[in-house]
Amino acid sequence: MKKEFKFFDDPENVRKFRRVFYMVCVVLLIVDLVVPKHGYFFWENWPGFYAAYGFVACVSLVLAAKHILRRIVKRREDYYD
Repeated sequence: MKKEFKFFDDPENVRKFRRVFYMVCVVLLIVDLVVPKHGYFFWENWPGFYAAYGFVACVSLVLAAKHILRRIVKRREDYYD
């Protein structure tokens, strides 16, 4: 029988992964503040613009899927009866 690799079942591994994730986020924020940007529009040069834009886009997609697309795709409970 094949042994399953369950890395995220151990709380210590999850804690380590979370620390590494936060450190990577801080490093990316520092890099974003240091590296010069050459955006086409003026707001593209704002610090953290792409992070905020990505966050808003992700939240918008989730909310659209939950409230708008669900009404289109969801079927009645007895649809297959």
